[in-house]
Amino acid sequence: MTDKLAEIEASLPPVPEAAGNYVHAVRTGNHLYLAGKGVLVSGKVGQEFSKDQAYEFARETGLILLAVIKQELGTLQRVSRVVKVLGMVNATPDFHDHPFVINGCSDLFVEVFGDKGRHARSAVGMGSLPMGIPVEIEAIIEVTD
Repeated sequence: MTDKLAEIEASLPPVPEAAGNYVHAVRTGNHLYLAGKGVLVSGKVGQEFSKDQAYEFARETGLILLAVIKQELGTLQRVSRVVKVLGMVNATPDFHDHPFVINGCSDLFVEVFGDKGRHARSAVGMGSLPMGIPVEIEAIIEVTD
């Protein structure tokens, strides 16, 4: 394992309890589908939070997603590609920087996995998210055995 991956794995946050009747990840074939995650703070981007604060929330959410991957696979080394990311931003109607916010997660994935972390992505605004969180992100990961 590279020193960078080992360092990241050692610093990952704990995986939160599922907030309902679902699982954090489902593996089918060589794809791992990650359930949406977010940081447990409440407020809208463009009102309670700035776009820079929301970028950091997206980055923290990316760390939670990495913790789920490690829990499911045992190591981040088994990630062969980040395929797709869906980022949702709980924002005011006049907020238009959703892609900037979700870059917090996308930039993290590229830092961790290099070119294997580059992915297809959607970054969308929402009128609300569960528990009022400002950012929720889900992902599809290609894995190796």
